[in-house]
Amino acid sequence: MKAYDGMYIDGSWRPAAGPDVIEVVDPADEQVIATVPAGTVEDVDAAVRAARAALPAWAATPPAERAARLTALRDALVARQDEIARTVTAELGAPPKLAQTVHAGLPVAVAGSYAELAAAYAFEERTGNSTVLHEPVGVVGAITPWNYPLHQIVAKVAPALAAGCTVVVKPAEDTPLTARLFAEAVHEAGVPAGVFNLVTGLGPVAGQALAEHPDVDLVSFTGSTAVGRRIGAIASGMVKRVALELGGKSANVILPSADLARAVNVGVANVMSNSGQTCSAWTRMLVHRDRYDEAVELAAAAAAKYGDRIGPLVNAGQRERVRGYIEKGVAEGARLVAGGPEAPREKGYFVSPTVLADVTPEMTVAQEEIFGPVLSVLRYDDEEDALRIANGTVYGLAGAVWAGDEAEAVAFARRMDTGQVDINGGSFNPLAPFGGYKQSGVGRELGVHGLTEYLQTKSLQF
Repeated sequence: MKAYDGMYIDGSWRPAAGPDVIEVVDPADEQVIATVPAGTVEDVDAAVRAARAALPAWAATPPAERAARLTALRDALVARQDEIARTVTAELGAPPKLAQTVHAGLPVAVAGSYAELAAAYAFEERTGNSTVLHEPVGVVGAITPWNYPLHQIVAKVAPALAAGCTVVVKPAEDTPLTARLFAEAVHEAGVPAGVFNLVTGLGPVAGQALAEHPDVDLVSFTGSTAVGRRIGAIASGMVKRVALELGGKSANVILPSADLARAVNVGVANVMSNSGQTCSAWTRMLVHRDRYDEAVELAAAAAAKYGDRIGPLVNAGQRERVRGYIEKGVAEGARLVAGGPEAPREKGYFVSPTVLADVTPEMTVAQEEIFGPVLSVLRYDDEEDALRIANGTVYGLAGAVWAGDEAEAVAFARRMDTGQVDINGGSFNPLAPFGGYKQSGVGRELGVHGLTEYLQTKSLQF
């Protein structure tokens, strides 16, 4: 076990203000692998003061130079890709291939995209007799989750730096080691002292201190809707900007004309990836009643093939929560056709890939975010019924539509109340805006839309 010391504040690692530590556990074998300092209000204050002091010079840095730092950061992440992947496997439990391609690979693409955007974006524009300036919003407090520990940091820090903002990151307590590697990469990239700062700590202590700090201009939070509500209330009470990327209960709508086998198999893979710990996962599969039984058989067979290829959940609490949802689904009348709540292994926080059939729209498992490898399969009567079910939750983060004709799928997707929809298995695009409708959040991440979250506008009239 390794005991890590210090917070990355004002360009160097400095001792934490208090003696408390957070234990980092490997969810595959339940062993403590490291400790990191549990940050206090004092640590957060020191980090925010460093970010505030660094803001004027960084905001005035030419966009081309900010782009050069982001390019160097991307290169530093590439050089550390294997180490990042190993670390994500150790503290999150992600299988090595997923850790390498998604957890370590995607942030490289995102960092690179913001290096290009910083250089190309029009931070000034003319309209009539005015010049409109797009200026950095200021000091950003970023509170990030454990499910994609590096991607979620990069998706906030890269656009913030591109915009000319300075940042304090409070990473999830389950996955702080990946965040420390990112801080080292930032340092290697030559980002000036104080522009990026890292405080590890607990949400109710360090996270709340960051959200409440009067010198933080924007709070960007990714996590549960319940915590997002509290952060939104704090931010609005202080009249500061807020960006929230929250929960989801996304619908995978398989229209009668679709290639059923492909739609079901890709749909199951989507839910099982990252052990179901993805806010945008298509956890509700909607199938026409005439093809329902066939779809359930296909889904059960697909889930059964996962077996040992799926990683553990992040911690014991998450495992118990997911098991509880499976049990509640069965108690409310769902039919278990794959997996179940029983532990598949003696050690580790594993849950079997699970498929629930005969799920109806009002069941708990069709309404609440489970955040585990659990798929609910629902029947619909016709397209209007499918739309009503798809839109019938408080969430609206993602979704999918499958049809034999692309135009048919697009026409349905246009009527869905959700932030992004994959058509016939369309692949993830790191340049497209990511974010939700309804209680799935406020604002967008990635691409140009992600950059503009960190800008405010000033008009000069001539």
